[in-house]
Order: sequence, then C-alpha cells, then structure tokens
Amino acid sequence: MDLHLKNLFGRFQEQFGSGPGLGPGSGTCLMKVEGIAPAFIKSIFRAAAALYRTDPWKRLRPGHLFGIRVGKDSDWSSKKQPFPCVQFIGGDGGDLGFIMFRSENNARRMTSSRETIRVPNVEVLRVTYELESIIFPSNQRMIRSLSLEASGTDRFPAIDVARCMSSGGLQFRNPTLEELRFVYAFMKAISLLHPLLQQDKEAGPKWSRLMCFEPFIETVDVQWPPEMAKGYDLVAVTVSHPPGQAYEEKTSSTASSTPTKYAEPPKEDVFVDTKVASTVGLRQCAMCDKEVHGEQSLCCGRCRAVIYCSPVCQKQHWKETHKSLCGLYKAMMEREEELAMKIFMFPCAVDLPCKWLESLGIHQKGMWRRKCSCYSHCPFGLLPVKGGLWDSWGGLDDEEYPRDSPFHNHFLREGMSSPILLSSWSEYYNLRSLSLSSPVADILSHALTVYYILTTLSTSSKNLLLKGKEVILHYLGPEGELDWMTAFAEVGHLLNGLGNIQIVMVGPEVPTNLSGTTSGISSRVRVNLVRGFYQEEATYLPPPHVVVALNCGLECYASWMGTLDLIKSMGIPAFFTDQCEISCANAKQVLRNAGLHITHPVTPNPFRSPVRYHGPANNLPSYSNGFVLGVNT
Repeated sequence: MDLHLKNLFGRFQEQFGSGPGLGPGSGTCLMKVEGIAPAFIKSIFRAAAALYRTDPWKRLRPGHLFGIRVGKDSDWSSKKQPFPCVQFIGGDGGDLGFIMFRSENNARRMTSSRETIRVPNVEVLRVTYELESIIFPSNQRMIRSLSLEASGTDRFPAIDVARCMSSGGLQFRNPTLEELRFVYAFMKAISLLHPLLQQDKEAGPKWSRLMCFEPFIETVDVQWPPEMAKGYDLVAVTVSHPPGQAYEEKTSSTASSTPTKYAEPPKEDVFVDTKVASTVGLRQCAMCDKEVHGEQSLCCGRCRAVIYCSPVCQKQHWKETHKSLCGLYKAMMEREEELAMKIFMFPCAVDLPCKWLESLGIHQKGMWRRKCSCYSHCPFGLLPVKGGLWDSWGGLDDEEYPRDSPFHNHFLREGMSSPILLSSWSEYYNLRSLSLSSPVADILSHALTVYYILTTLSTSSKNLLLKGKEVILHYLGPEGELDWMTAFAEVGHLLNGLGNIQIVMVGPEVPTNLSGTTSGISSRVRVNLVRGFYQEEATYLPPPHVVVALNCGLECYASWMGTLDLIKSMGIPAFFTDQCEISCANAKQVLRNAGLHITHPVTPNPFRSPVRYHGPANNLPSYSNGFVLGVNT
C-alpha cells in the first residue's frame, strides 16, 4: 500500500508541481496554430532540446529576470517586443521551464520566492518541459507523427499563453505564429548566452541562497530556420540581466561588443614605476618597441598589462593609444584567475619556452619540438620522426600520455556506441586515466578543440556524426599541427565507433612535397594536405560541412579577406579561435566588416591550452586556442 501511495504522490508531483509555475499543462497543441508548418514545429522542438541540454536551471531562479529584444520593434505586428522579460522556473521545484512576460513590471508582480502569483488580467507565455507520460494525447500524437526531438530522455516542451482571471483561474490559448517566432529566437540566443553570466560574490545578502550575477548584456545573431525566413536569414537578439541594461558607448574599434567599464583618465600619480617580475626575460616596450630586460621594465600602474621601457614612453602611449583601452585591459587582467586551469600539477606559466620544456624533460623531443624556436629552421610537417608513440610524446611516463587505443566499455544504453561528448580537460584526463602532472593538454588542445567544435558547437556536424555519417572539415592555416598527427588520432578514438571525419588542412605552410597527400591517422579520421591559400584552392576541394581556423590572427593578415568572402558566399558554419580576448575582439570586428554574422559569441574555449603565455609588450593572459567564436552556425 505504501508503495502504491508513493507512486501516486510522485505522479501528482510530476503533473501539478510544487513551487513557481502555473500548474498542469493546458492541452494546447502547436498543430492547431494557424499557418504553422510541421518543419517549424520540428525547429522549435530542436531549439527547446538544445536549451534543455545547457541546463540553465542549475544556476537560474525565478528572481533572475532577463530582458530580451528580438530584432526591431517594427518587426512585430504590435510595433513593440511581444514578451520582453523572461524568467526561468523549476530550478528549485515546480514547473520546469520559463515564463515570458509583457513587461518587467508584470514579471515582478507575479514573482515570489516560493510560487508564481496570479495577477488578474496579466497575460504570459510559458514553455514547460513535461514528462512524456503526462503529456496530453493530442500532443503525444503530434510528437509521434512528426518524430519530434525529445529534451533529455523523456521530456517535451509544452507552449501556451495563459491569462490570469479576476476569479483566480487561468484562461489558456494557443500561441500565435509570431509569438512562436519570438520564442524560437529567445531559446536559440539564451542557450549561447546564459553560460556567460559571471557570479558577483559581493552582491546580495550573505544569508541568501540566490546566486547574484554581474550586470550583463550581449547580442547574438540567430539564424531563422528556412521555413520562417522572410527575406532575411538572421535576426539580432539582445539578452540583458537585469532587464534594462544598455550598451555603453565605446570609441575604440578594438573593443568587443560586450559592455566594459572604462577607466577614467588617470592622474599624474597613477604613472607609478611598477616593476615587472625579475624572472621574466627580454620584454618589448609597447611604445617604442625597444627591448628591455624584465627587471628593468615598467608596466601600467592601473591595468598592469602593458610593458614600457621608461615613464616617458608610458605617458606618451597613454595619450596616443592606451587611454581608451586601459579599462578593457584591466578587466582582462582581472579574469586571469578565472581563466587559469588550476587542476593541473605542472607549471602553467611560461616566460621562456625552452626553460619550461627543459623543466619537464621534453625539450627538443618528439612533438614538443614545435613548442619553442629551436627547430624553426625545419619546415612545418617535416620534423624527423624517430621511434613510436612514446618518442612522439617526448618520452613521457606511461601514465602521462594517451595510448593509441579505443575507449572500451563506453556505451550508451542498450549497448550502442556513440561519440564521447566532452566538456572539460578533467573529463578527458579521467577518461584516459592520465596524471594531472602530464602537459599533453598543451598539444592536444588543437585536436580536442576541433572535436569540441564538431560535437558541441556545430549542431549540423554533431547530427551527422550521431547518424554514423562523415563530416568534412576544412582546417585553415595549419603550422605546428602538421607535425602533430599523432595527437589528431585521438579524435578518431573519441568518435567511439560512430561516424567519420575527413580533415582537409589548407595553408601556405604545407610543404610542397606533402601537398596532395592523404594520411589515414586512424580508422575514422583521415587528413588531406593542400598547399596554398584557401580562396584559391577551395574549388578543387570536397565541399565542407564546417570550416575551422585555430589561433587565426584575423586582424594580422590581409590574405584572410579573400577567405572570409568565400566563407560568406558558401554560408558554411565557421569557427575561429585566438589566444586572448583582445585578439578575439579584433577578429569579431574583422568578421563583421566582412559582412559575416556572428552566431556564436566570443567565449572561453574549455579545451584551450592550460599553458599561459604573454606577448612581448604586455601581460595579458594568452592561451593557445583561448577563445572561440563562430559564424553561420
């Protein structure tokens, strides 16, 4: 009897919830929405599933209100944003989903810490993730007939518009097609942006369990599905927290689109003689390019990021350039603690690469020869190869490098294999049983960044791999990677018996005698090498599913412009990484100047190298493949 009551109570909780929300589903069905196409219903369910996978409820509570703006006010029939305020519910009980409000005022009136207050004559749009077992029969038939994607293993989104009546009851209706377009754009944007929220540990009362976040605003371009495009493919979606945030005006073209607090012009006494650590070798003055020893150099007393040879150069640089960037650099320096990967047990701060490699016993050995300048005389891809896997990894101990072997016993339910999805270095090291004293992440960063892009950031590529099909990737501008094929073999093992990847590496550094060759580095990954500029060679290559350029330095090479024009004309998803935030901010501007729409904003790459370098004239945190952004995704 007790078991029966437990099951009955559990089903009651599933259907009616306990906490914020408006209660059980209303039975509305998207198939009844006037003018809707089955293809758009599929797109909505895919977007809902993608949002579910990012698990916003892990941190977000009803008290976290978001402002949302999709396109221009004139794009909507009411000449204003339909539902410009959103909250997530279900993180601490109740309905799992989100509620969209007509105004911030309505949201605050209906929100309390324990429940959703029913305010008379207030209309909201809600999306709840309901268990398949309690979905209305009409929706179950729709899900089966259209083969709609599930959110997680057994949940599906239910979308309706609810109006609170003066009697305390609720009146439901189907959303309109226009309202569904708004919901779709929001789900696509918030999936990308909510992970960027930074916790503000100083805000809010200390006794409160509600996590507080720093003020946030970001805009991302969302691509409409083909069935909903109306003469334009993309729409700009701005998300802010709390609602009402506005972009600060910035005069520098190198600044990113994310609002940044800029420092006021310093007084004379700010120009202090801040010495650089004496352990640092030769540095370079940011003003005059003069080489100066670390113990003799100075850095900006406010941001501590930029190196100078004298106070005279420091003052001159402030007037000409640094004044507009000091606040941005200061913010980047403050993120150094956040970007550092503290799980590793080898030294991750590098000033002199040769000394760092010597400290690990791998200097001038195997693939590590590309990590300093000692073998710069040898063309990329032509390093002499001796011995086998152990030699390639520089003679590291057995528990410090990945073996060329599959991952056994890594299956989904019913014994089916599937690509192994990774989100951090700790997951990978645990999977391979590697010691955290192993530095192999520094070289594997390129291969695992490619794998992360294909299996996490590029939905189309991920779907192809899950169906066991081949993904063709064009890899632009390879250099040291040409000598790291052993590392790229790990991608084949991570596919775990499903799907294939053809990597076409194209660039001017590919040796002439290797151009046109194919290397089968594993049973599921093969690499083709092509010498030349991408815009000149692309017509002779198999059409790609995705384009990747790692540590690209877009603002440094004029030859990128022809490549970007080609990527724009092809409309293919493309991802770029760079070493520090300022480089990515510059890359972002280059992409926009080329007419490309950024659909994946600049974010830290979880598979960046843990090894921190710095430029000769600055102390900004710099990591190989440190940040990633994408277009046409």
